[in-house]
Amino acid sequence: MGRRGPGALPQVEKREQYARLIAQGFSSLEACRIVGINPRTGKRWRHGRTITTRDGRKLQYAPVVSRGKVARREISDRYLSEEERVRIADLRKTGAGVRAIAEKTGRSPSTISRELRRNRDPGSGQYRPFAAQKLAVQRRARPRAGKIAADEVLRQFVAGRLEKRWSPEQICQALRREFPDDAARHVVHETIYQAVYRPELGGLPRELPSRALRTRRRRRRPHRRPGERRPNGITAMTMLDQRPAEAADRAEPGHWEGDLITGECNRSAIGTLVDRASRFTILLHLPGRHTAEAVRDALIATLSALPAPLRRSLTWDQGKEMALHAEITAALGMPVYFCDKASPWQRPSNENTNGLLRQYFPKGSDLRVHTADDLAVVAAELNARPRRTLGWDTPARRLSL
Repeated sequence: MGRRGPGALPQVEKREQYARLIAQGFSSLEACRIVGINPRTGKRWRHGRTITTRDGRKLQYAPVVSRGKVARREISDRYLSEEERVRIADLRKTGAGVRAIAEKTGRSPSTISRELRRNRDPGSGQYRPFAAQKLAVQRRARPRAGKIAADEVLRQFVAGRLEKRWSPEQICQALRREFPDDAARHVVHETIYQAVYRPELGGLPRELPSRALRTRRRRRRPHRRPGERRPNGITAMTMLDQRPAEAADRAEPGHWEGDLITGECNRSAIGTLVDRASRFTILLHLPGRHTAEAVRDALIATLSALPAPLRRSLTWDQGKEMALHAEITAALGMPVYFCDKASPWQRPSNENTNGLLRQYFPKGSDLRVHTADDLAVVAAELNARPRRTLGWDTPARRLSL
C-alpha cells in the first residue's frame, strides 16, 4: 500500500477571518457559518487545544485572540445594561427621583429602587455606573453545587429514600417530619428532580434516574397523548355515567378501578385493582394468557375473599379481557362499569398506580416470571407508602384490612 497523500492545507485564511468576526461581536456559531467551517472547529480555534502526536510530542494550538473590540456576552434584556446604568447615574445627578428615572428609562420603579440600593459603591456609598455593573456581574448566577450536594445528611436521606422507590414529593414531606426545626433541609420536589437529572450539581449517583424514578428516563420528556384504541366488541356495557354518586366522591371504600399492565409484546400481564377511597392496591396473578376467562377467574377468586361492603363496584376500560363482565357481576354481586374509549383519566387512581408499578415491572419485560407471592410483596410495599392525597396516611391504614 502506497504512502497516503498530504493532508489538507492549514486553514490560515479562514482562521484569521473567524478571528476578525469574533472581534466584531459575532457569536462563534455565526462566525462558523460565515466562514464555512464546522462549529466544533470554531470552538477549538476560539478556546485552543493540545494535541499529542504519535511519537508523544504535544502540540499547543493557542486560542484565537480578538483584536480591537472584544465581543461581549449577550444577556437578556430583562437585566439592566451598562448603558442603562450610565443613564441612571446621570439622571440621579440631576436630582431626578426614582419614579422619574423609571419613566425616562422605561423600567419599573422597583427595578430602579433596587438598583440604587444594591449596587452602590461600597467605599463612597454613591451610585457609580461602572462599579454597579461590576457588582451586578459578580452577583450573576453561575453553576454551583445544589442544596442537596452541599449537605451530607440531606443527600444521604434523599438518596436512601430514592433507593426505596419513594417519589420526590414523598421525600419532601418526609424531610419536614424528620427535620421539623431545620428549614435548611426542607426542599421542594423539583429540587430533588434537578438533583437526580443533574448529578454534577446534586451529588447523587448517576444511575438514579433509570433505577429509582418511576419513568426510568435519563432525561426529562413531555408526556404524549395516547392513541385511540380499536373497538373490542364487548356487549351490554354499563357506562361510567351510570355509576352511583358515592363512588365518584370517594366517600366510602369498596369502589374499585381495574386494569392490566402488560409485558413484552403483550404476551404477559398482571391485573391491578385500586380502591378509589383508600388507594389500596391488589394485584392479580395471571401466569398464563390474560384472556377474558383468566381475568374473570382471577377477579372472582381475589374479590370473593373481601367482605361484601368492600365489593360495591368495579370500573374498567373497554379492554377485551372484560368480555365476561356479566359473569363477574353475577358471581360477586358487584356491578362493572366501563369508561369511555381512550379515556384513562376516568380511572385516575388505577392509572397512577400502574405508573408506580412500572418501577417493579418494567415495560418490555416478561411478567410471567413473577409469582403470586412476588405480587403480594409488591402490593404490600405499595400500600405501606404515605400518599399526599390521603394526607400522607397509608392505604393500608385507611382500609385496615
